[in-house]
Amino acid sequence: QVQLAESGGGLVQAGDSLRLSCAASGRTFSSYGMGWFRQAPGKEREFVAAIYWSGSTTFYADSVKGRFTISRDNSKRMVYLQMNSLKPEDTAVYYCAAGDQYNILTLIRSYDYWGQGTQVTVSS
Repeated sequence: QVQLAESGGGLVQAGDSLRLSCAASGRTFSSYGMGWFRQAPGKEREFVAAIYWSGSTTFYADSVKGRFTISRDNSKRMVYLQMNSLKPEDTAVYYCAAGDQYNILTLIRSYDYWGQGTQVTVSS
């Protein structure tokens, strides 16, 4: 069992940066693949980034590649999403998720545990 809690969201201007954090509880945290997803008003939840348990492999949506960086610290049970060069279209609720890392981590159905989300709003 894993419980997730996101933090770090807020209101920023286009071009600014934010770092989202996800705190995980559960003794098996280090064995999970971790992902970030987002959902804008009126839109479906979409994949943003994912990382293997070891941190050795990462995946990104094309829309954020080169601007966002996912990382994890298993000793602290934390996952991070560094977001640079933010755009108004990045505005959404951002969710942290945990799943079996042998699943396809770009898919929503690969994740078993979800946080409550944190709002990111980027003004133009």
